[in-house]
Amino acid sequence: MQPPGAVSADEALRGLWRQAGLPPEALAFARLTGSAADLPSSFAVGVAAQASIAAAALAACELAHQRGTGRQQVMVDSAHAATECTGWFSLDGLAPELWDALSGLYRCADGFVRIHANFAHHRDGALRLLGLQPGQAQRADVQAALGRWRAKDFEDAAAQAGLVATALRSFAEWDATPQGRANAAQPLFTIERLPGDAPPLRLPALSAQDRPLAGVRVLDLTRILAGPVGGKALAAYGADVMLVNAPHLPNIAAIADTSRGKLSTHIDLRSAEGRAALRSLLADAHVWVQGYRPGGLQALGWGPHDVAALRPGIVQVSLSAYGTQGPWAGRRGFDSLVQTAMGFNQAEGEAAAGGAPQALPMQILDEATGYLIAFGAAAALRRQQREGGQWHVQVSLAQTGQWLRSLGRLPQGLAAQAPDRTPWLEVADSGFGRLYALRHSAQLGRTPAGWARPSMPPGTHPPRWP
Repeated sequence: MQPPGAVSADEALRGLWRQAGLPPEALAFARLTGSAADLPSSFAVGVAAQASIAAAALAACELAHQRGTGRQQVMVDSAHAATECTGWFSLDGLAPELWDALSGLYRCADGFVRIHANFAHHRDGALRLLGLQPGQAQRADVQAALGRWRAKDFEDAAAQAGLVATALRSFAEWDATPQGRANAAQPLFTIERLPGDAPPLRLPALSAQDRPLAGVRVLDLTRILAGPVGGKALAAYGADVMLVNAPHLPNIAAIADTSRGKLSTHIDLRSAEGRAALRSLLADAHVWVQGYRPGGLQALGWGPHDVAALRPGIVQVSLSAYGTQGPWAGRRGFDSLVQTAMGFNQAEGEAAAGGAPQALPMQILDEATGYLIAFGAAAALRRQQREGGQWHVQVSLAQTGQWLRSLGRLPQGLAAQAPDRTPWLEVADSGFGRLYALRHSAQLGRTPAGWARPSMPPGTHPPRWP
């Protein structure tokens, strides 16, 4: 059922499918159920969740069809999809606190600023910028200090210092910025062929009982939510996903959930040994996913053209916060900050009775972008199998935000009651503890999706393919 005022999930899926140039006849195998109005929001967050998950699963199955198996039905329930995109999990009976005490919205002299403090270096950098002492300052101290700043001045100062904070804007204010105009002019995602010839990469034979991505090897060089969600989805459809972390870089608590189904290794690209290990993995990989700040890996010699030269035929997916165009193209960002900068917090608050700025009920820009990573990877790998060549998929949180806006609004959406997650929970032992988390919401008619490998901490596995 289509919620009033919003694009239907079926229509959203068709739009994604057309943009990727995938066969329209495959859409007959998608079955989307439910109302897609399952979490309290004036935005069609459920539509974004259901359509992006369905697109990822259906594209994986279409790649399997390219490899010689019959198509199979893909079923996604809206309530299950929306709940999965909340990212809820618990370890040994406790749901971890996912936000640092200093993260959140603060009132400034002329508006609001959101600070993302989940990483210690971002938190401590913001405190120093405010003239406060890391390890001693409390939330009230941050509020008092920010009360002396203009919101956009602090946003600019934070960006110049390599920190992460954004001023609260309305949609109209965002649309008037150079970055807002740049995002509005760009598509949701791009799939482009890079220069250079390469034959189709060899994939192992696939039987009708194999999961659709069996034999596909994915290098997952991501740490924050969208990238890890994409890798987790690819693992659910059968890919061998190798999560590559650097031993000196921090991770977020959600790694316990997003590492389900993955191998997890440590590689330090600052060392010759680490670079050799990554080259060895790349030599047998089919997909490379990276989510570091724009230009970060390229500065180390691992840009898109470098990777394609080392592994002709590779499919690469690059994730950024604000896209490839505009003055913010190189700026760091996270879902909560992009929501604030683009106008979602302001609009959600205006739709609520109180009117105070309000976050969306989940990190939907991260989650939907994660499934678009899996979707783009499968769609591009299908083209690589048909045409050869090497391919580059680009997605961003801000482009996903533009797409979410285009899905319409739900006049009564904030009155929705979140469903009980219990029927969709599964439990497994992991390297982090006893993990309760959401079962994948895409149900495949012939080869069930799921995670065969337990979630394990970074560095658990050697840098070798199984």
